[in-house]
Amino acid sequence: MNNIKKRIALFPGSFDPFTVGHESVVKRALPLFDKIIIGVGDNSSKTTMMNIDKRIMLIGKVFSGEPDVEIRTYSGLTVDFCKKNNCNYILRGLRTSADFEFERAIGQANKLLENSIETVFLLTLPEHTFISSSIVRDIIKNEGDISHFLPSGITIEDLG
Repeated sequence: MNNIKKRIALFPGSFDPFTVGHESVVKRALPLFDKIIIGVGDNSSKTTMMNIDKRIMLIGKVFSGEPDVEIRTYSGLTVDFCKKNNCNYILRGLRTSADFEFERAIGQANKLLENSIETVFLLTLPEHTFISSSIVRDIIKNEGDISHFLPSGITIEDLG
């Protein structure tokens, strides 16, 4: 019997849409974990550009050849999802110092809620520092070229 504890990380977010920055964080984190679950948050109080099924489908397209990445939907507390799915880590990407302050507060609250789950921060690549889903949504809304912001394999037509 194998008693080795697996290193399973949850990468939570709304991913509306999933960007090259998100893709980079997951790909760079893969060597650190046995499995990464991309948890697509289903927050009914948040207005989204795409429904949750479309977001899951698009992320699945990006990681279709990667057996160590799973995509799941969730709602409620992130630590509860982690406990139900044996995730012992929460993976977060940091773009700016403002992200750090925001994510630190959430990480500390999560630690109080569930001491066994660690939050791991990964810095974004410099070329992705300015990319956010809200910026991409604004470019889409104004009919700009978003090809540099989306992972290869996802097109503007996929988002529509």
